[in-house]
Amino acid sequence: MRLISQHIERKTGEGRAVLLPEEPEDLVTPDDSTNPGGQWHAYNLIRPNDLLRASAIRKVISESGSGSRSNERVHTTLTIRVTKLDFDPQAAQLHVSGRVAEENKHVKLGSFHTLDLELQRNFTLEKAEGWDSVALDTLKEAVNQDAKVQLWAVIMKEGLANICLVTDHQTILRQKIEYNLPRKRAGSTDHEKQMQKFFQTTFDSLLRQLDLANPKPLLLASPAYTATQFQSFIKAQAASGTTKGLRELLPKITVAQSASGHLHSLNEVLSSPAVTAKLSDTKFARETQLVDHFFTLIRKEDNRAWYGPRESEKAVEQGAVGKGGGVLLISNGLFRSQEIEVRKRWVKLVDEVKEQGGEVRVLSSMHESGRRLESLGGVAVICTWPIEDLDEGEVEEEEEVHENGDGDGEWHENGDSHGIEGRVEHEEDIDFL
Repeated sequence: MRLISQHIERKTGEGRAVLLPEEPEDLVTPDDSTNPGGQWHAYNLIRPNDLLRASAIRKVISESGSGSRSNERVHTTLTIRVTKLDFDPQAAQLHVSGRVAEENKHVKLGSFHTLDLELQRNFTLEKAEGWDSVALDTLKEAVNQDAKVQLWAVIMKEGLANICLVTDHQTILRQKIEYNLPRKRAGSTDHEKQMQKFFQTTFDSLLRQLDLANPKPLLLASPAYTATQFQSFIKAQAASGTTKGLRELLPKITVAQSASGHLHSLNEVLSSPAVTAKLSDTKFARETQLVDHFFTLIRKEDNRAWYGPRESEKAVEQGAVGKGGGVLLISNGLFRSQEIEVRKRWVKLVDEVKEQGGEVRVLSSMHESGRRLESLGGVAVICTWPIEDLDEGEVEEEEEVHENGDGDGEWHENGDSHGIEGRVEHEEDIDFL
């Protein structure tokens, strides 16, 4: 997704962004189990009640003075207030329906229309209640090329390493490393010493590319055992503790065999079913690890783990989801509610956890970890210390909710939940360009 222009005030969140979808993933990734890590860019950005402006083709019927009618298809630009979104994977179009918010000579104010967002066609988006922190993070991710990276790969052999980043649609060579190595000779350690220097050079180059604060899966591939040796070298560096965050990368490393150390061998490696299966698991390794840890705490009846809207909010209010291991797990479906107050509720919760120094993980409902979380109401927390009786008063609260006709108070994807007013404070203009 390319950001053409943006005018968003930090203090109020008011403003708009003009965006250009360049790849299918910029619109939406279909619900496809073979591609669980795709980015839902436009689909995640556009919410009910937002103002969307894009080009459209409208059928116009005109009547002459004699009473005869004629119709023609005209190109125009429409602004609608969004009510519904639907993705067509065959046409690679995102259909956005809503009521016309700005009248022109071809359409009446308030009439229904569907805009078809397509590749290489600009659209303008203005948030109904301003750009909150979650929307801004989604926008930043959508226009950030590195955010599209599905994995990093090092295709190598002795003395040669190709460092690549791989997205759903392309492979980009970031750096090629060539190193002269002496031949192996009996009784000489020169070859082994130079191999260590080669690994160090490759390792240093790789670190300059990676974001260890949010590491992506790393694929190491080579003929023979070069990739395995390089993996051992990385493990040794992690054990030394000299590189912060390197330990978190280790479980995301996959080693595979390749026909050669040249770049063209990468496609063959990526098409291997065994490698594909491993990488699909490692894409969400951190989320899966956190969800597994959460359920382990639940089974042990450890009072550091709580789930459900009320319990999670109470834990955050007490400051228990902050520095030192606090984690908020929240489903991306919560931010798609048609109720503005419901979306504000969860944005407020995310902001509070971040302010307390806790970790926030927005889980995709397309991945198994996200589905497990949805079964618990879509939100859960891991506290930094045990808290007892967070569910006290739940019976009374539920009775009150039923009296107000609001169901069981738990989250549902159609937005049936309680809204809590929340506002994000900003200080300056936003610039993603």
